[in-house]
Amino acid sequence: MEHIIYLHGFLSSPKSAKAQSVKDYVLHNHSNIKLHTPTLPGSPLKATEVIEQLISSIFDSDVNRRTHNKDTPISNLRFIGSSMGGFLATYFIEKHGGKAVLINPAVEPFKLLKDYFGEHSNPYTGEVFTIDESNVKQLLNLYKQTKKNDASYLVYLQKGDETLDYQLAEDKYGSDCCIVEDGGDHSFVGLENHLADIIRFLTR
Repeated sequence: MEHIIYLHGFLSSPKSAKAQSVKDYVLHNHSNIKLHTPTLPGSPLKATEVIEQLISSIFDSDVNRRTHNKDTPISNLRFIGSSMGGFLATYFIEKHGGKAVLINPAVEPFKLLKDYFGEHSNPYTGEVFTIDESNVKQLLNLYKQTKKNDASYLVYLQKGDETLDYQLAEDKYGSDCCIVEDGGDHSFVGLENHLADIIRFLTR
């Protein structure tokens, strides 16, 4: 059994249309893959704790017995990360090794977070949480530099993304890792057309 972890974005959930699309595709086409779709709290630090616990449960105590990184990776760690989920997936790939597909990923969300200071309610889960300076510091601590054109990453970007500047991701990950489409929006229009390639990249 292969495992893929789907990480949703800010104020989203595993119930989002994008997450459900990925889940349905895997369910109907890849019986050998277990897709994990954790519900991530609004706090970046708490979100990483949820993901770390999930990784530990999938890969057993091996995660805790040794230090993993790009040179000594958790061999089968795989992510699909959307928006903020892409930022978090990058953190874990750089920490533990593995492969990730990023969809309109947030590159430097700590620079944008001040626009979201205050109380928020997740429309899917009902979680109420507050964004403040402490969350900015959490994100800064989670930021990881990446090597350009690293084969660990496949990045899908749409120029019509109204929330994030796609060029920041293209600059960070390198054009060889990126598939850039004209038009679209932050939700990534037409993702279902790429799911076969996404799963192929993660499982090859």
